[in-house]
Amino acid sequence: MRSIYWVVTLVVTGIAALTAATLVAGQTVPATPTYRPVGTAQELELAGYAKILCSAVFVSGRDPAEATKNSGGDDKVAWHVDREQKLVRMTLGGVTREARFYGDQGCIIQRPDKPGIFFKPVKVTTTLPDAMSQPWPMGDRLPVEPLPPEVDRAKLDAAVEAALDPAGLTAAFVVVYKGRLIAERYMPGVTKDTQLESWSMGKSLTATLFALLVKDGTYTLEQPAPVPEWQAPGDPRGQIRVMDLLRMSSGLRFVAPLDPDYTPDQGFPDHFYIYYGAVDVFEYSVNQPLQFPVNTQGRYRNCDPLTIGYLIKLAVTKRGEEYLTYPQRALFDRIGIRRQVLETDPYGNFILSGYDYGTARNWARLGLLYLQDGMWQGQRLLPEGWATFVSTPAPAWRQRYGGFFWLNRTGVFDLPADAYYALGAGGQIMLVVPSRQLVVVRLGRSTGSQVGMRALNKALGLLTGAIR
Repeated sequence: MRSIYWVVTLVVTGIAALTAATLVAGQTVPATPTYRPVGTAQELELAGYAKILCSAVFVSGRDPAEATKNSGGDDKVAWHVDREQKLVRMTLGGVTREARFYGDQGCIIQRPDKPGIFFKPVKVTTTLPDAMSQPWPMGDRLPVEPLPPEVDRAKLDAAVEAALDPAGLTAAFVVVYKGRLIAERYMPGVTKDTQLESWSMGKSLTATLFALLVKDGTYTLEQPAPVPEWQAPGDPRGQIRVMDLLRMSSGLRFVAPLDPDYTPDQGFPDHFYIYYGAVDVFEYSVNQPLQFPVNTQGRYRNCDPLTIGYLIKLAVTKRGEEYLTYPQRALFDRIGIRRQVLETDPYGNFILSGYDYGTARNWARLGLLYLQDGMWQGQRLLPEGWATFVSTPAPAWRQRYGGFFWLNRTGVFDLPADAYYALGAGGQIMLVVPSRQLVVVRLGRSTGSQVGMRALNKALGLLTGAIR
């Protein structure tokens, strides 16, 4: 079966795998990680198929046949959508896995031995008035006025047309210039209110939520990450700083296909298991040993954003606040986002390494917050310098990665070198371009991602040319 998680190929150059097990004097990598994936690849992938189809139908409102074809599935897999129970069932070779919809916590994979969830679902509400009652960006009412004089309408239209190559299956394309939404286009069946798959763009959202806790003094970038499981005397993980996690440079052992030394004989990747395994993703992530000395290897591994997510949960619950509504009240309500579906594991932990659904306008608002250096309508929401931190190359990544944001310093996109972006599998992206005062969002279907990203890059070149 082909994997359901379409990885955007990002070759990490110049990063060699360390063959020696030595970390520091007297500390070595355990022979076997504490936690390992359980279940066959077929069982796990079926669970993932079920979750993706469940979210497509019950979160995004898509036709199940279309979603199976374009966002995840296999021609040999039999699927069934039970709309009454809000459940999706996938079967192959006598193996069946299910996922069920739980309201504002989205779709959750069911454990085969004990279906259900182990937390109480929570309704997530907004304090904001109807979106059409407020102008952009706090609302959705757009002004009727000419474009800024420096924007060439014909060239802007050409950029939009280029981005919407039909073969690329682009679902949404939004352009914000100097804070104003100047271009917007959707595929048939998708609107400004459609919650679309975002995948690893959620890592950048995790950085943003964590930034709120840095701003209020709960955490600092420089401190050793206060993960309870790492505090035993002599535990080498106690050397991991918060900034190392945000830079995907913790050194934790967490098998991932983007590792330069990855081979299939390493077993089912931990990177995917946290999506498919129906496990406590925070517990699984923090109970892994070190593989490399801290801050020496840039590795794209889901354990790092999930550990940051764990720290967010620890801080919020310690205050006696509701964790599942924290993103809405602490961030979304403050920047005009009325709904963003953040899915959880069966234990109520956000899987913000990739299970998140939002509108293109939502992501444009988040990009605008970064474009404005963490300021929003005269109020500072993110710590001063946070946008600089996430867009500065991480020491172990050789110009490619910052703080849960990818960087354009090596010219991946036809944009200035100062561009940085949230990126998700299947061609989901939100780009921030400070030197051109631009935010660009592209969301689409996974099967069209290769064509869609080429079309996007062509559109970006045309777009920068449209602004004199």
